[in-house]
Amino acid sequence: MEKPLWRFTDNFGSFSSEAAGKINTLYFPLCNTHPIMSSLSPDLHGDIKTDFNSFLMEPVSRFSLQNLRSSRNFWVYLAQDKIWSATGVAKNNKDIQKYDTFTLEAGLLWHKVTRRNKKAGLKSEILSFMPASGEPVELMLVTLTNISAKPLRFSPTAAIPMFARPAHNLHDHRQVTSLLQRIKKDKYGIIVKPTLSFNESGHEKNSTCYFVLGMDQKQGAPQYLWPTQEGFNGEDSDLESPNAVFKNSPPPKNTPIQGKEAMAGLRFKSMLLKTGESASYILLLGIAKDEKEINSIFKKFNTLNKIYEALDENKAWWHKKGTQIKIETKKRDFDNWIQWVNIQPVLRRIFGCSFLPDFDYGKGGRGWRDLWQDCLSLTLNNPEEARKFLINNFCGVRIDGSNATIIGKKPGEFIADRNNIARVWMDHAIWPLFTTQLYIHQSADLRILLQQATYFKDRQSARSKGQDLNWDPKEGNRLKASSGRIYKGTILEHLLIENLVQFFNVGAHNFILLEGADWNDGLDMAREHGESVAFSSMYAQNLRTLAEIIERLPEKKLAILKEALPLFDTLTSQKIDYSKVPAKRRILEKYFQSVKGRVSGKKIILDKKKVIRDLQDKADWMYSHIRKDAWLKEGFFNGYYDNRKQKVEGNIGGVMRMTLAGQAFPLLAGIATKKQASFLIKNSKRHLKDKVFGGFHLNTDFKEEQLNLGRAFSFIYGDKENGAFFNHMCVMFTYALYKQGPVKEGYEVINSIYKMALDTPNSKIYPCLPEYFNAQGR
Repeated sequence: MEKPLWRFTDNFGSFSSEAAGKINTLYFPLCNTHPIMSSLSPDLHGDIKTDFNSFLMEPVSRFSLQNLRSSRNFWVYLAQDKIWSATGVAKNNKDIQKYDTFTLEAGLLWHKVTRRNKKAGLKSEILSFMPASGEPVELMLVTLTNISAKPLRFSPTAAIPMFARPAHNLHDHRQVTSLLQRIKKDKYGIIVKPTLSFNESGHEKNSTCYFVLGMDQKQGAPQYLWPTQEGFNGEDSDLESPNAVFKNSPPPKNTPIQGKEAMAGLRFKSMLLKTGESASYILLLGIAKDEKEINSIFKKFNTLNKIYEALDENKAWWHKKGTQIKIETKKRDFDNWIQWVNIQPVLRRIFGCSFLPDFDYGKGGRGWRDLWQDCLSLTLNNPEEARKFLINNFCGVRIDGSNATIIGKKPGEFIADRNNIARVWMDHAIWPLFTTQLYIHQSADLRILLQQATYFKDRQSARSKGQDLNWDPKEGNRLKASSGRIYKGTILEHLLIENLVQFFNVGAHNFILLEGADWNDGLDMAREHGESVAFSSMYAQNLRTLAEIIERLPEKKLAILKEALPLFDTLTSQKIDYSKVPAKRRILEKYFQSVKGRVSGKKIILDKKKVIRDLQDKADWMYSHIRKDAWLKEGFFNGYYDNRKQKVEGNIGGVMRMTLAGQAFPLLAGIATKKQASFLIKNSKRHLKDKVFGGFHLNTDFKEEQLNLGRAFSFIYGDKENGAFFNHMCVMFTYALYKQGPVKEGYEVINSIYKMALDTPNSKIYPCLPEYFNAQGR
């Protein structure tokens, strides 16, 4: 059996590895609350950024990590035939580099790479982290030690190419935007301040500064500076064998440097080390709002003592995050691993849906599910702080029950969609109640339901199927009443509208329409007629949950927007037969028309007991309908209908088709009877459990594309949304099993995830809970 990629070395999540340097797509995240974010590979490739518009180093994807020459390099010139890269990134000195031995040590959230080279006679230790105090800088400490039997004289050079512009300029106007670069040679390094933020739809004056500063352990400044890649590399070489290092020559004088690709080439004074002696070099890599901030950062981290104090503070800060939810078992590795899982929601809040090599898409920001997922984590860790975020988040809900899908940086800032496409995901209204319920359980704060919040407003109406042509963007993105005032409703009103709208929003089989997709974004090609039984189950549970929560409110009356009354059909003279799809659609259309533009702003007072009964009646009908009409003779639930109105799961044409979501949610909601639960668990193991890795696939192999269901089935089977070991759904399935009683089976599922995460010869990852594993366990 192959050795593990890494091993834990303490009880604080720290680990070490001798093999990480052999995997050229492996990377480690660094960040703080500024936020400044970076990724770095074992040989210190990667990037540094604060947002999509501010990258200090060239943006990377997972596969460009192995192809790019751009890295945080540190060269040591010993003699003409002895030139060593302390990071291992070199190409014309293989006779020396092949003698490297490599060790990586890392923890929450710090990273250290050690290389020993007997031929060079040196050991390098390169420590990287970001200060927990929040400054926008990556701290890099390089320590060189003489491991030979005689004194060594060498010239050290830090070599960090500076991209210094927005990510889109990597392929869009790269040469033109290099002409905007204004490079300043500081005593301690290089500062770049582009003149403009280049955007053909509207250029803006730039104020952001990018910097790389360096000093030796005695605060000595670099002896020479190379401010451009052209000058550092030479015309006939590149970053992996730059002329500045290999020819050991000083930079040319009076060479133009403005409007070129920037470089932080920092050569320090020649150093003589006796056997066993060490020399250290501090490098500060960051992005600041102005030079005043750069000076402040420099003063805070310009000595070894200050760096070590910052490291201790960083370790303590992340350890606190990793143990706020403390889990102790008899498995030391599990307890260490769970600390990494605990900080992942923090990392996700900072990195958003972009900014790591494996997430090479998007311009940053968070999606709707991310917003509520972040609040789930915050609620577990700090319920008091979660309250204000919860209230603010509800301001992203539209009056038609849909919501904005992208969250801006400022409180209350919402954007309709990342790509300006009019669409909605049918599962989005599930998560606000899911999160609010946890908050209430943690805090006993039922009064949050009566807090007021605004509604999001844009041109979309009727869940993106219509448009409000009278809406004026100049009015802003808040729903207004006919009086012109911004309308507010209680959090409870928001929750009721979100879930009741979906009760009536059904397709031909009387399950809730799939629309743009549900949780599985890959089910995106059944917008007209597709239905999600899986999330109909969650909406049924939500209606019961709402009834239970409302029952605990001391108020006997509830104030609801007047236009919403038809959604409580049992409280009106228009009570309908829930088995009749056209009747449901009529109520929904009537409601959509009444709230298409501005609303009346008037409230009606409803009897609490009657509201509870209405919700219970709707939930009971859905439970019965799913139990009866979604259950298949094969012994599990059909989770979906496609755009041809055909069921998706079961034995279809001799192919057994089954989804994990289709089983997890009816089980989680308590819809599955004991007999049904027994069958679906047995069949989930039979059809979805992997015989090699023991994990549960997201779906079986459907054997052909599903152009009437979604893009997922055009992916290769076993990857992403088409049959991967998708950990979010595996955790939901685990939760469902524990909640409903089969704890042995629940442990079996969660343990399979843990085992795959620690099966590092196959998964090839640092300790974490990844989005998914593919069919090879990667």
